[in-house]
Amino acid sequence: MPGPLAPGEPRGPGERRPLLARRPRGPRRWRRAAAAAVLLVQMLERAAFFGVSGNLVLYLNSPNFHWAGEQASRAALVFLGASYLLAPVGGWLADVYLGRYRAITLSLLLYLVASSLLPATAVSDGRRSFCGEQPELPITPACPSPGCPLPSPPAYCAPTLYAGLLLLALAASSVRSNLTSFGADQVMDLGRHASRRFFNWFYWSINVGAVLSLLVVSFIQQNISFLVGYSIPVGCVGLAFFVFLFAIPVFITKPPTGSQVSSMLKLALQNCCPRLWCQHSARDPQGAQLLPDQRSPQPGPSPEEDIANFRVLVKILPVMVTLVPYWMVYFQMQSTYVLQGLHLHIPNVFPSHPGNTSVALGAQDSSYKIPEAWLLLANVVVVLILVPVKDHLLDPVLLRRKLLPSALQKMALGMFFGFASVIVAGFLEMKRLDYIHHNQTISQQIGKNIYYAAPLSIWWQIPQYLLIGISEIFASIPGLEFAYSEAPRSMQGAIMGIFFFLSGVGSLLGSSLLALLSLPGGWLHCPKDQGNINNCQMDLYFFLLAGIQAATVILFMWIAGRYERVAHGPASQGCPSRDRG
Repeated sequence: MPGPLAPGEPRGPGERRPLLARRPRGPRRWRRAAAAAVLLVQMLERAAFFGVSGNLVLYLNSPNFHWAGEQASRAALVFLGASYLLAPVGGWLADVYLGRYRAITLSLLLYLVASSLLPATAVSDGRRSFCGEQPELPITPACPSPGCPLPSPPAYCAPTLYAGLLLLALAASSVRSNLTSFGADQVMDLGRHASRRFFNWFYWSINVGAVLSLLVVSFIQQNISFLVGYSIPVGCVGLAFFVFLFAIPVFITKPPTGSQVSSMLKLALQNCCPRLWCQHSARDPQGAQLLPDQRSPQPGPSPEEDIANFRVLVKILPVMVTLVPYWMVYFQMQSTYVLQGLHLHIPNVFPSHPGNTSVALGAQDSSYKIPEAWLLLANVVVVLILVPVKDHLLDPVLLRRKLLPSALQKMALGMFFGFASVIVAGFLEMKRLDYIHHNQTISQQIGKNIYYAAPLSIWWQIPQYLLIGISEIFASIPGLEFAYSEAPRSMQGAIMGIFFFLSGVGSLLGSSLLALLSLPGGWLHCPKDQGNINNCQMDLYFFLLAGIQAATVILFMWIAGRYERVAHGPASQGCPSRDRG
């Protein structure tokens, strides 16, 4: 076997490495500079993403569009789900045609164009240009009690907004799936624990971007102007695009080496449907041998390597699939948790400001209220604090004592914290509805909307956001590490795409469950509550999610235990190499 490559030596035809300084620590410094550039791009991209999604429910719920609360929550879940669901598309294009660097560059360009739709529709002329004239609605107040007939608001501008959000989701998913692996490539020669530390700081940079976005952008959107608030994410994407292009001299870039998607599909067809495969091979003997995805002039993997990689994929997939219910819970943070918060008492930013926090119907409230999206900061801050503590203090101590839990054990713990979060949200919603049913409500103006809220402070939502933040540290970060480290090198892009794809599946399943329960007779069917959810039973929705998550934790622990026994058992010693490094 050939010896290890020098730090500056290309690993394959077409791979480009930066010009490294001749001093012994030069290569390490350049790698860190490349990783820092990736982290900065990720921070700016996440600031833009949270700027779009943080107040999307409120934006669609506003008089600009008059979407009902359930419609707005469903659209947010669809956008969040699609931003993960489409990740394999970007990963496949990078593997087969573009390479990760070009894929990220083109995705940032698409991001820039698609994100411009939201500030364009924030002004009346832009809405008329993209959506046509808004239909007239009867001027009637929102009603929290049953028996008050109100028409269900039409989803004005839905085709345009959904198309723009899906393009934005495609761009975001492509950046996410490729930037993660691209960043890990920059530090792959810095030691065996470099990738683990990179993923910790990668996730930390995500949350720094979220803090900047939620503190500034969400406040502007809710209290000042959606036009200004949605223009800032466009600027963040533009700056990320400039930083990424500027850092090309220090990046390790690799050409597209082909995807093994076709190989995996062929092997799956051979194993699952041998009769169908034989018929296909008889009709097209050349097509059965030629893999159209392997477009690289380099020789592709041997049949033995294909079979070994297929076996790895078969072992990895059940682990990642059982994370889907966790993602169903996780994405409630930016949809139903937001809707719940709009129906709790939200104080003013400046309590001494003249004007009260609850207003009479039809009155105008000139005070600035705390943005509901700021509750996401509880989730973000716990990640920002605990990731450095875990990386610099906890993990080294556990590693020295050989007590560091595996990625799978951390993921199981993260799923438990997700379960606890949605349970807490369910009990809070029960208490909120108890106030509503006893007619103990206050009317408060958020932006231009009137919401009938329970006199419970919005700060009661903090525990559920904190628990989701802790769950991220133990489920999402180790999940990324597991997907990258366990995948064969020739399939890392595809496996990372599958990881994010399954995250999107979780969000869309949550959206589908929300839509199902919004049908007549469902827990979330409250058509007389235009913009409000006081006649819904969202607490039962939360408890249903908790039950699904609890059952899946048990299944995950069984699958994870089986995986680790196989991975570290005697049989694994004879398996072909996965070529991870």
